[in-house]
Amino acid sequence: MSEDKQNEDSFKKYRPKTRKIRPKESKERKIRRKTPMQEWIPKTSLGMAVKNGDIMLEDIWLNNYRVLEKEIFDILIPNIKETVVDISMVQKQTDSGEHSRFKSIVCVGNEEGYVGIASNKSHEVGPGIRKAISAAKLNIIPVKRGCGSWECNCGGNHSIPFTTIGKCGSVEVKLKPAPKGTGLVASDAAKIPLSLAGIKDCYVFIKGNSKNAENTAKAVINALKNAYKINSPKDWAI
Repeated sequence: MSEDKQNEDSFKKYRPKTRKIRPKESKERKIRRKTPMQEWIPKTSLGMAVKNGDIMLEDIWLNNYRVLEKEIFDILIPNIKETVVDISMVQKQTDSGEHSRFKSIVCVGNEEGYVGIASNKSHEVGPGIRKAISAAKLNIIPVKRGCGSWECNCGGNHSIPFTTIGKCGSVEVKLKPAPKGTGLVASDAAKIPLSLAGIKDCYVFIKGNSKNAENTAKAVINALKNAYKINSPKDWAI
């Protein structure tokens, strides 16, 4: 018995000590996110003027300024919404074989008269969508809204003031004003830019390959852009 006790004592003596690891108490960290105005460092003269508050939103198009930073519209147009129009896979033939990428088409707008669209190609869907959103913000244009339907004639901004035509590729789009309560009589691809522009009632007539969602959406925005080529009676005083 004495020898067994000696062996146990020697084992306890040279046995490595184990420490009990207690789970650390989770501490809630308060993440303070900076606003775009605080973390943005402008690199252009237009960006510096916007950050200082010297230029308003309408001055950009009146003076034909070129926007090269997406943060300019992030500050001047709050609550910008994004919608993915279409995602497709494109391929390019190279010496090493086929080179596949994803093409993302994204439309942005604030539903109050401003809309933009852009596309981007990337090896992954997520980065491609984010790059397309940044590019679409640089292509934002103002939209003429009104009530050009003789059936309504309410004077609101639920439709467009007159008929406009736009084209992209083989797709030709004609937009006609509609009375209040009609809704967007259009395909799914054409509804996206109209809804983001703040147009609630409109008739859309499409010619060409209407199955191409990219050309259809870009043709609608081209039609909204062409509305500024016509001076309505409301613009005569300006």
